[in-house]
Amino acid sequence: MKSKQRKPGVTQLEARFVEAEERLGSRRRDLVRNILDHPEDAYFLSSRALARHCNVDTATIVRTVQALGYKRYADFAADLRAHFLARITPYAQMKSAARENRDIADQIEQSFELEMRNLQALASSLSTEEVERLAKRIDNARRVMVVGVDYAAPLAQLLAYALVAVGLNAVAPIGSTGYLQQAVQLLGPKDLLIAISFGRCLQDTVDSVICAKNNGVPTFGITDSEQSPIARFCGNFWKASVASPSFYESYVAPVAAIDALLVCCAQLHPGRSLASLQKKEENFRQRWYTPQLPSRRKSQS
Repeated sequence: MKSKQRKPGVTQLEARFVEAEERLGSRRRDLVRNILDHPEDAYFLSSRALARHCNVDTATIVRTVQALGYKRYADFAADLRAHFLARITPYAQMKSAARENRDIADQIEQSFELEMRNLQALASSLSTEEVERLAKRIDNARRVMVVGVDYAAPLAQLLAYALVAVGLNAVAPIGSTGYLQQAVQLLGPKDLLIAISFGRCLQDTVDSVICAKNNGVPTFGITDSEQSPIARFCGNFWKASVASPSFYESYVAPVAAIDALLVCCAQLHPGRSLASLQKKEENFRQRWYTPQLPSRRKSQS
């Protein structure tokens, strides 16, 4: 049977299920659907443990895995874990962490260790040449629009705000879906859209990329997987892991990537950056907190 092309955002396990669905009996289809719908309950289980969890015998699990096209259960388990990571939600993440039954100190240490691994992975995969290449694209763009929704919104705001601070034309739209769509429609081929989203990726962010591409606007993504919709639809992308033992994504690595980009953008034209920052500093002097000195009358009393 000819393999079907996998759609953007569809995991390998989902694609195998779609391809094999017609060959599976109703009981096996229900079994696989239940595993796909609740991967947080199954991705860490052996074949025997999964059989107990699903109230079937081990042979049924093995035959079902083989019917999906896997030669070994270990290969199925690897794709199931990847599916879990792609479909993870705050609830599923918290449920998975609670299952490990670690004490609070262990969980804190695990968080620090995972953050460091995310940073190390970024440093080993993102070259200085790639950072400089994106910085030059930003510098040459008439306008840069950074799109990030929900948890990713602060990342978009950070990047756009700092780009403006060094004299570049950048914006990160906030508000309704309609407002975001209208803002994207104003972009043209001389502009640049940078999309930030992770995991399954949010619909508004992906729609913005697709709309921009249809209008001939160059696109760039910051995401956490080569298989994410942002990676698939954007012209180019950076990968920054957001793996975390917490109930939400870790943005340590994406922030580090953005910081490196901002350093490069500022240094491409130091004179322009300094002139813009000088104006900003003069403005900030009026906004900084100034402690109120005690009045002379009070000090004499």
